[in-house]
Amino acid sequence: MADTFKKIASVTVGAGGAASMAFTSIPAIYTDLVIKISARSTTGGAFTNLLIAFNGSSADYTLRWLGDAGGSVVSYTQAAFGSNHLFYIPASTATANTFGNGEVYIPNYTSANFKSVSADGANENNTSTIYQGMSAGLWSQTAAITSLTFTGSTFAQYSTATLYGISKS
Repeated sequence: MADTFKKIASVTVGAGGAASMAFTSIPAIYTDLVIKISARSTTGGAFTNLLIAFNGSSADYTLRWLGDAGGSVVSYTQAAFGSNHLFYIPASTATANTFGNGEVYIPNYTSANFKSVSADGANENNTSTIYQGMSAGLWSQTAAITSLTFTGSTFAQYSTATLYGISKS
């Protein structure tokens, strides 16, 4: 059971938005990583994907997603994907000033094994169209995760991501 939850870094998007939110030089002193995210996109539409990539890699990702996509239960699997789809965030036509929120968990990020990732999130929108779900993914690489990047759209001002390290005693 984890007993230490330490903030490593935080990113907040400034005026004009940003194409990504990234953490680099992640120290290898923790057992697991957790990222808390609150984000909104300036991309057209009601929602957009929140994606994660490790160490700048655009290969070797697979995922399983399960959720509520606009009132319909949806599940799908993707193989050989360029990054892992975590969950949906509100975009330009979603209710003004609403942000999607979620958590990403990456266990054993320094091990010499393939890296798993799990996430859950909700796309806030004050209408009957809600997008919420969970994903489980795998990055089929054995390198330690030293950086991670969130992409998928242009992030709106005030979008934030905070990275935490978790240690076992």
